[in-house]
Amino acid sequence: MSEGDTAVDKDILAELDREASDYLKDAEISRILNAFKLDAYAILDLKPGVPESDIKLQFRRKSLLIHPDKTKNPQAPDAFDRLKKAQGVLMEEKARTRLDEAIADARMLLIREKKWTVDNPELTSEEFAVEWREKTKFVLIESELRRRKQVKAQMAEEGREKRKADEEVEARKRKRENEVAWEETRDQRINSWRDFKKGEEKKRKKKAKPLG
Repeated sequence: MSEGDTAVDKDILAELDREASDYLKDAEISRILNAFKLDAYAILDLKPGVPESDIKLQFRRKSLLIHPDKTKNPQAPDAFDRLKKAQGVLMEEKARTRLDEAIADARMLLIREKKWTVDNPELTSEEFAVEWREKTKFVLIESELRRRKQVKAQMAEEGREKRKADEEVEARKRKRENEVAWEETRDQRINSWRDFKKGEEKKRKKKAKPLG
């Protein structure tokens, strides 16, 4: 084999490596974008209950693979953004607790529906794992609907409170304006009253004047 052939082979291998790398990046970007948005574990491709160190490590692995600076895939920014948000959920204690509770609720709902006990061997099967993931989606959607309704109700209440406060401010403003206007016309009212009294006095004197 000539040196020229060897160089060509190296170029081909390098190109194949790049294509394989691009394929892996594209596949991971697609997986993240197709993962259920409300399940941070699904986005990071982790099982519930993993330690914090695993979350950090997995995020680093995934972010290095799909970072927008590392690939020309136009969907990379969206995928990276979802990855960051998912890590944020799992690193925030309250958010992760809510997610863990929803996943546990989904498991118990399935067990009750199937009339199983918690030690049923079927719970370790792949079939149950698939059903569990689907039930988790249902529970998370229900939870998100309740949350959004609460937020909407809260915003409506805040809107009513704001309108009430605005109306009170406007009422006080009108009252002050009326008081100012009343005070500004005080002299005019006094003078008008004096003129009225003088007119009345003239009429009275005129009536009292004797004839002849």
